[in-house]
Amino acid sequence: MKGKSSPCPARWRLRLIFLILPVLMMLNAGAAFAGETLYRNLSAAAKNKDSTLFTELTASGRTADWATAEETAFEGNLRFLEGVMPADGEPSGLFMVRRLDGQLFIVSIPPAREMEKTGTARHYANLKEMLGNKLVFKALLAEGIVNGKSYTYIRFLEPPAQLMLDRIFKVSIVLMFFFVMLGMGLNLTVNDFKLVVQKPKGIAVGILLQWFLMPLLALGMAYALGFYHNFPFIYAGLVLICACPGGVTSNLMTYYAKGDLALSISLTSISTLLALFFTPLIMTVLCANIPDINIPTGLIVQTIIVLVIVPLILGMSIRHKWLNFAVKTTPFFSALGVIALLLVIGVGLYTNVEKFAETHRYSVVFYIMVVFLSVMGMLLAAFVPKLFRIENYQARAISIEVGLRNSTLAITIALLIQDLMGDFYSSMFVTTAIYGITMYITGFLMILLYKKILPLEAQKS
Repeated sequence: MKGKSSPCPARWRLRLIFLILPVLMMLNAGAAFAGETLYRNLSAAAKNKDSTLFTELTASGRTADWATAEETAFEGNLRFLEGVMPADGEPSGLFMVRRLDGQLFIVSIPPAREMEKTGTARHYANLKEMLGNKLVFKALLAEGIVNGKSYTYIRFLEPPAQLMLDRIFKVSIVLMFFFVMLGMGLNLTVNDFKLVVQKPKGIAVGILLQWFLMPLLALGMAYALGFYHNFPFIYAGLVLICACPGGVTSNLMTYYAKGDLALSISLTSISTLLALFFTPLIMTVLCANIPDINIPTGLIVQTIIVLVIVPLILGMSIRHKWLNFAVKTTPFFSALGVIALLLVIGVGLYTNVEKFAETHRYSVVFYIMVVFLSVMGMLLAAFVPKLFRIENYQARAISIEVGLRNSTLAITIALLIQDLMGDFYSSMFVTTAIYGITMYITGFLMILLYKKILPLEAQKS
């Protein structure tokens, strides 16, 4: 009898797990939704010059019952909203802490005298410098009521500490991307830019499709599928990936596709330089009418200058002076580009894995839309050149250049600007990362399709 009775508890345990898991997921989704709703309300108050909410929240937080407050420890991110605060020497605006499950707490910074007396001033020092980092918080939580609504306040027991993995990741992504672009520069010469004169039609059509067709295609798809209104930062992620230039991967894929490699390299080079102007412009123009989004144009330009333009020019200068060194190190930098992309996507997904619990947000439609964007971009870029009587082997290069973007740059920008933009769920990162993964698959599928739609024999006449 004893041997037969043991399976029953095991079955009940399994049933209990399957019952509890959906409940936990619903609770997490509920916390995230409540946190995002609160964040949007606070964002609206920050933009309203007549709102006194920030002042009332500050007063409420300071009068909360901190003596009996709950002690807690968790991982999360700092958020900051500019706003009107009392002129008592404190930073203007409101700091918040977003826990990984999406719940939002308002940081209650004690008065200067209290911090001096308790020695807690260092807990709140340099908070703005911590924006964008994943942090560990050891803190107190207390409740307060403002205008009939309940808010949860947080006070730090220790200074927020950045996770080591997050710190390594941030430094690694910047350094690796810098060297990837340096490697691109080592492969470029002034002759790569001369095709603007030698093959003006192919260059002009390629640039037109890259910088105008793809962003408009992203706008149309996001609008038609409801992401433009319902999930604006997913839409912003689509625009961002389409507002980035082509990368070295497009050159490699063009080689496999037997396309015009010289044209591909020239398009990559020219579009990379044009990114300094077009990337912030396209992001600003196409996201201008969305109230939740505020594009940090200055930071985008700064990022492109430091991580794209400078290493590109440095690499070209090194090649001009030390040609043998540039040739010998090319395989290393090519491999580094692949490693950098895998590292950025892999670690980024690992450190943001909780974001994918939002199944209503990253639905099947979302994945289909991201894949369909690259496929439609490459298909249109395969047929449009024919209208201008561009040869098929050049059309192959243009098509690949349009669909295969510099996803590492897009991911880097998404991670660097997400907190300044208020990207609550890191949706821009997730969108650009998924595009970066799937574009290889769609690229190889298109290479097979080119045999039918862009046969090389057709150019012989």
